[in-house]
Amino acid sequence: MSAVTTIGTTKSREANTDVNSELHYWQGEFIDDAEAADRLADLPGLVERVLTEPLPTETVLSACDALSAALGEAGNSVRGRLAGHLAAPDGDLAEAEATLTELSAALARTALERKLRRELGGIAPGRLTRPDARETVFETWAPVGLLAHVAPGNAAAVAPLSVVEGLLAGNVNVLKTSSGDTPFALHLLAELAAADPTGALARRIVALRFPSARREWLGLMCAPADAIAVWGGEDAVASVAELAPPGCRLIEWGHKISFAYLTREAWQDPVTMAALAADVCRLDQQACSSPQVVYLDTEDADEVFAFAEGFAPFLAEATAAALAAGNRPGPALDAAEQAEITTTELLARLEQHLGLTKVVAAEDGTWRVLADTRPALTASPLHRSIWVKPLPARDIAATLRPMRRYLQTAAVGGGRADVARLSRALLTAGALRVTPVGAMLDSYDGEPHDGVYALQRYSRRVSVQADDTFRTTGCLDDLVAATPTPAPPTGPLLDKADVQRQLTSLAPEHAHLYFRSGGTTGAPALSVFTNNDYDTQMRAAAHGLLAAGFDPARDRAANLFYCGSMYGGFISFFSIFERLNATQIPVAAGADHAAVAEALVTHRADTVFGMPSYLWQLFHSQSELLRSYGGIRKVFYGGEHFTPEQRRILTGTFGVEVIRSASYGSTDLGPLGYQCTHAEGSVHHVLTDLHTLEILDPQEDRPVSPGQPGRLVFTSRTRSGQRLERYQIGDLGRTVDGVCPCGSHAPRIELLGRYGDVVRVGTYFYHYRRFVEAAQEQLGYRGELQLVLSAGTAREQLTVRLDGEYASDPERARAAFLSAIPELGAAVTDEELLTCAVEVVDGRDLERTAGSGKLRTVIDLRAAASV
Repeated sequence: MSAVTTIGTTKSREANTDVNSELHYWQGEFIDDAEAADRLADLPGLVERVLTEPLPTETVLSACDALSAALGEAGNSVRGRLAGHLAAPDGDLAEAEATLTELSAALARTALERKLRRELGGIAPGRLTRPDARETVFETWAPVGLLAHVAPGNAAAVAPLSVVEGLLAGNVNVLKTSSGDTPFALHLLAELAAADPTGALARRIVALRFPSARREWLGLMCAPADAIAVWGGEDAVASVAELAPPGCRLIEWGHKISFAYLTREAWQDPVTMAALAADVCRLDQQACSSPQVVYLDTEDADEVFAFAEGFAPFLAEATAAALAAGNRPGPALDAAEQAEITTTELLARLEQHLGLTKVVAAEDGTWRVLADTRPALTASPLHRSIWVKPLPARDIAATLRPMRRYLQTAAVGGGRADVARLSRALLTAGALRVTPVGAMLDSYDGEPHDGVYALQRYSRRVSVQADDTFRTTGCLDDLVAATPTPAPPTGPLLDKADVQRQLTSLAPEHAHLYFRSGGTTGAPALSVFTNNDYDTQMRAAAHGLLAAGFDPARDRAANLFYCGSMYGGFISFFSIFERLNATQIPVAAGADHAAVAEALVTHRADTVFGMPSYLWQLFHSQSELLRSYGGIRKVFYGGEHFTPEQRRILTGTFGVEVIRSASYGSTDLGPLGYQCTHAEGSVHHVLTDLHTLEILDPQEDRPVSPGQPGRLVFTSRTRSGQRLERYQIGDLGRTVDGVCPCGSHAPRIELLGRYGDVVRVGTYFYHYRRFVEAAQEQLGYRGELQLVLSAGTAREQLTVRLDGEYASDPERARAAFLSAIPELGAAVTDEELLTCAVEVVDGRDLERTAGSGKLRTVIDLRAAASV
């Protein structure tokens, strides 16, 4: 069983449930036989009602992760309750603890996210998105509907994990466990449901305990099913298949046989022999991946018999070690199991007289090695009983292929070349997985089970073909409703210093990709991502770029963001274009404006991406060439904003038709929002697939009223390692009410600048934007503007720097600022608290950050002067 799980919603129950009256778990409550019989009749109606409610994958992941944490904590009450249900009074407590630990690992968010990525392509597989952004075709993984699980009785974790897989696929799940099993699976699912405050998981879980002989109940459970997952042998599968309705998908998880294959080098290696013995003893050979046969790459009977003699001490030692550790290999054998072992061993001893076999067994019957000169695959009676057989490599396919339906795991022992050669041969013969010796029962997150991905078997791949009016739509679901997001956490707020301190304890497996910020508001800060996190973020940003009007099928994009020094602008958009299957010309921002402009013309770029300050310099320094070319139709920018006057020049002089934000984001958090074709000014939709947003009062840590300005505080939900919760990004903004004219229900915010844009000097507060607006309205200024604050000799000084290409009279500009900003005029003229000056400089001399090339809007030199 692959490691997959889900959490449901219900009230947590203590372990004192009266199992005689409460045998079943139904949508969040325990019920008795009579109540279950009544409800089974309405199972089709239940499914119809519940399936109309979407199940966000995040809901499943959050609940599973919460249960995982509880199961992994020694002394936790949830773990204690479930341990009581898992172990029979005379059962193996150590095995129960091991099972709970295994479940904790399987239910962890990291494990489930990896499984989702492996099997369904991403951590939000239920979203209707465009697999090829050049086409208006939307695809998604949809639930099959009602998924029935007929679970085995010999593996406690299989039943609940199968239900979790069903939940990850969005299904309504009805589970049948054996009446002879403990109620562990039901109580685990109840705890899972209790970890989901929305109740959505509980509404999708029904778990029943009844014998297979109760055919009426089994029929009621299977009749409305869209798919049935059944464990067991051929008879068990056939019995359930008789009840499956026409068109129902029957998912068979039948019995399998596994084996080891050793080269001469391997079977002479004591380390390999000890590892093989451990595989035989682990779980008493009850798992499908447990070895039942050891094949030797030989056709010499004497070598087979010699191996049996040599392997016996290793098996004896492994058995003794398991018993001494209290890890009893299994429950006491019943009569049928003991009879099978006795019969198999007796027949093998009889055939010794014919020279066909050799038996080496423990005197107390705890283990046995059965050597046989005939290569045909033979099932073992288990309980530390292992066959040894010859099988030359050249005969692998001829011998094993007839049994291909039953083959599962093959452990290969040998050199590197042997492993490569034999793995291909064994897979061709029908084996489904190949492992090292000693790791047959181990698995990894996202591993296929019995040759398939379970989540794909529990899902349907569906599509929607749309017309050209959907070219700016990245996800159809956004036109229906906003993406549900969990409530924000309640912990402390984080600032940039807190985030940097987190990095000192970040585990290496969570640190794949390193970026540094541009340093616009201070020293450059480091941000670290996993490759999977980065991929998730770039795909989300790509959908946002579609909404902004970028057309991968037609546009030829020139990437003019800054590159180098670990800055992420250029690299991120390179990745975004790649995921959009777009045409891109990766020029990057460079000081040689003539070479950059020549590249745009030569390669017929019609769309440019970059920082406004750089693009503004490029268009004006290469004005003649770019105006004569006239091919730049779209400009997408990031990090800063174009002023209204700058927009007018780009459209009127250079023929640009679209000027829009490429993305709203930060190096720390990644993409945060996007503009659509109806966005005006600094309004952006929030990427709720990635983040939860709070807007807090500028002075107090409390939410503002809708539409009021406040501090933007983000919690990132898609970061495996550096999980940023309640991070103050440094921006101000407010919500924009109503549904956007573009049709998307994704929430919108209007960005109102950064905290650093508001400065206090000469006892007054000033906003940078007021200086920009005053310059545009009073002077017709269309260049860049920079504020410099310094201590001065007698009083503080505020200096406004203007680009000399657009301003020639500093005194006229100073007078305009003093008039347009009353508090500035009062502080300078009336109260003499402040000195104000205007400098006209070459635009190239305005200070910019080294990494991103952004204009430093406010430069505060006062702190440096006081040191």
